Amino acid sequence: MTAQMHVPSLLSRAGAVSALTLAAVGGTLLAPGAAPEAQAATSHATQALNVAASKKGAPYRYGSAGPTRFDCSGLTLYAYKKAGKTLPRTAQQQYNKTRHISAAGRQKGDLVFFHSGGRVYHVGIYAGSGKIWHSPKTGSWVKLDRIWSSKVYYGRVR
Repeated sequence: MTAQMHVPSLLSRAGAVSALTLAAVGGTLLAPGAAPEAQAATSHATQALNVAASKKGAPYRYGSAGPTRFDCSGLTLYAYKKAGKTLPRTAQQQYNKTRHISAAGRQKGDLVFFHSGGRVYHVGIYAGSGKIWHSPKTGSWVKLDRIWSSKVYYGRVR
């Protein structure tokens, strides 16, 4: 048997399955001991989110990528590096490297990219409940804020 059993065979073998069960497993059933890509990605995302949160209060500095000062993309680069993933330096480059996902599909640890006129100008790490950890601007610091714009893209680090 493979590590994943797709929905049609799940339904035929297991009988009726609730929509909530299918939603909870993303349309697949994982075999015990399997380590699918989604679980590994979630682990990295959770680690990166925790690293970003641990930097709460660190001052903003343009061009800085830690460990004590950060700009927006420096924080995401640093957090994901600590989680074992490599990101490019700028928010636009990070957007270009991520797997783009819908707002409905976003998960904690995904990157949130703010854009205007086709250009990405800011990035943070999704913390759930419509909030991000980010390092917003000169005179500010790493903090948890509500997403303030509808002009956002979401990206998942691979």
